[in-house]
Amino acid sequence: MANRLVGRAVPRKEGGDKVTGKARYIDDLTFPGMLYGATVRSPCARGRIKGIHFEGGIPWDGFTIVTATDIPGKNCIVLLSDDHPGLAQRVVNHPEEPIVLLAHPDKYLLEEARRSVRLEIESLPAVFTIEESLARKEIIWGRDNIFKSIRVEKGNVDEAWAQADFIVEGEYRTGAQEQLYIEPNGMIAVANPQEGVTVWGSMQCPYYVHKALVCLFGLPESKVRVIQVETGGGFGGKEEYPSMIAGHAALLAWKSGKPVKLIYDRAEDMAATTKRHPSRTRHRTAVSKEGKLLAMEIEFVIDGGAYMTLSPVVLSRGTIHAAGPYHCPNIRIQSRAVATNAPPHGAFRGFGAPQSTFALERHLNKVARVVGLSPEELRRRNFIREGQSTATGQVIREKVDMAGLMERAFELSRYYAKTQRFAEENRGRRDKKGIGFACFLHGAGFTGSGEKYLASVVGVEATPAGRARILAASTEIGQGANTILCQIAAEALGLEYDQIEMASPDTGVVPNSGPTVASRTCMIIGKLVESACLAVKQTLVGSGLLKPDYSPEEFFRACAAYTQKCGPLKAFSQYQPPPEIHWDEEKYRGDAYSAYAWAVYVAEVTVDSLTYEVHVDDFVAVQEVGKVINPVLGGGQIEGGVAQAIGYALFENVVWQEGRMVNSQMTNYIIPTAADVPRIRTYFDEVPYAHGPAGAKGLGELPMDGTAPAIVNAIEDALGIGLDQIPVLPEHLVELLEVSRV
Repeated sequence: MANRLVGRAVPRKEGGDKVTGKARYIDDLTFPGMLYGATVRSPCARGRIKGIHFEGGIPWDGFTIVTATDIPGKNCIVLLSDDHPGLAQRVVNHPEEPIVLLAHPDKYLLEEARRSVRLEIESLPAVFTIEESLARKEIIWGRDNIFKSIRVEKGNVDEAWAQADFIVEGEYRTGAQEQLYIEPNGMIAVANPQEGVTVWGSMQCPYYVHKALVCLFGLPESKVRVIQVETGGGFGGKEEYPSMIAGHAALLAWKSGKPVKLIYDRAEDMAATTKRHPSRTRHRTAVSKEGKLLAMEIEFVIDGGAYMTLSPVVLSRGTIHAAGPYHCPNIRIQSRAVATNAPPHGAFRGFGAPQSTFALERHLNKVARVVGLSPEELRRRNFIREGQSTATGQVIREKVDMAGLMERAFELSRYYAKTQRFAEENRGRRDKKGIGFACFLHGAGFTGSGEKYLASVVGVEATPAGRARILAASTEIGQGANTILCQIAAEALGLEYDQIEMASPDTGVVPNSGPTVASRTCMIIGKLVESACLAVKQTLVGSGLLKPDYSPEEFFRACAAYTQKCGPLKAFSQYQPPPEIHWDEEKYRGDAYSAYAWAVYVAEVTVDSLTYEVHVDDFVAVQEVGKVINPVLGGGQIEGGVAQAIGYALFENVVWQEGRMVNSQMTNYIIPTAADVPRIRTYFDEVPYAHGPAGAKGLGELPMDGTAPAIVNAIEDALGIGLDQIPVLPEHLVELLEVSRV
């Protein structure tokens, strides 16, 4: 049998092609006779389309022009609902909403033509904030501007207030955040009524795109094919929006009869596509004088933008994570996703949890201060333990040791010594130092019955060449999915890593294994890969062609003999929830996730008292994520997530003007550079999960949740002022310090 591969660092499957330049991204591809596509967008937030005028002396007869009337199927980008049009027809509901599509073989003339289309739009009153949406002075979506409302109840919150020694209230806000993947969105389409639609593109979820194209063109599923090419990052930003771009490229190809390439430049990508949902969270907490949480009342609201897209499920995850890794007998969470006249907000790493986790971890520091306990002692007295239940009533069956994780993080960061030293030294120094931490959890996989509904399927094929080929729609977007799935397969089959191949995520070839989102690829898809591999092995052993204790060479011979005798050898595995998992969608109670990752992060910061810039000096990330399949890739996921969340906490400020992002360039949308990211010390506590492949759980989104509150708690420690929103910009600190001095 081959050497054990799980738990080892191995070369990335696609690494060689990427470093040698062999890998081909969407903008590297060309087709004979290909046209270039462009989008004409709304300049206003809300209005009625009165006319479309083609001006400027452009030779319009040489252009392919598509409007909503050219859509052969239903004018919607179907996802959770059908409210989102592929092209606006009578009204527009956000800036940058697509109205007209153009295609031409000369990309430079195409850009001149795009600027020569004049849209005549009658402006209507618009809504730009959560407060305006909730006030309902203008109804811009449905009957009440609310995409989704969720209520979670545990115990009796109303009776708990009378038992409290302290009642602590607070309000916390988080801003939008741009995914800023290294490669902008792009698609190439070939389409005609005879052969159907085929698209190639940069994406996370081929079957999402497939579903959208079937609806947009009114075609049978068999006449739509979606192929993911090498993709330069996603972070959720290529989850739902690629369906829009694929639809636009395909509409142009359908009308022109030629292949069409539609690639966004950076400014268009930033201005028009989805971002992290801005949020407002209000906490009211009942606590005893001993520091025990008695009741938590939480109001969680997210800004969904103009159309529903994924807001209900982002809201769902944010709601469930709002009470954190703590035990409280009485909890009420009321959450809403509301409409505004901004481009729709959507998926972003963490998917609602970073917003509600920031609010909770900031609020608990406030609670600790009111009760007279240290932040760590308050948390220590309230950590959830095995056998206790979450806000949705889920009984924790895992071995959870949040106190142990916290002490490990404190030991590695020298938290206690630094807390004391910084307090003493800050009195005599210009630059102030602080240290803070956050404790949190993140559910792996889809929420509630989501995985059961998806019913994902994965296949494994044993080839005559003695290799195993994984058939899955899961996409490699830089996170190392191909590598870890191949490690899992090699381990299950007893083969060498090089004997495992990944099929291209092509809906014409691979089954629907669900989207590459929600920290599900390793835990859910990896387990299905493992099961399908075991079925292949069982078939070969059962046929008598392979003995139970075999070598890779013997596996090779058995595959060749089997395929020659019986034909292709494939095995498929379909997701089945663990038997103890039960979820009531109507009551919003039960087992929200089959497993959680648990973590404690510690941040050390310096605040410059002259410029009020904040620099993160040191960062310790301690987490329990089950078995780590690949320690280098696992560590890279944590480090990358922390770096991204440093931007969320300190730098990334989307500037809105009447619903439009006005700083949609990398010169004025500031993200962390290498100089802004400290040494990130990552440590894993491995507690194998029974239903994960080789004991693994999900970890990709986890570091996005706790980094920002740890940093902001450290800033509070340095300056002694309360902070209730992110990003924490220097100008905000100046204002807060001036107020505190009055």
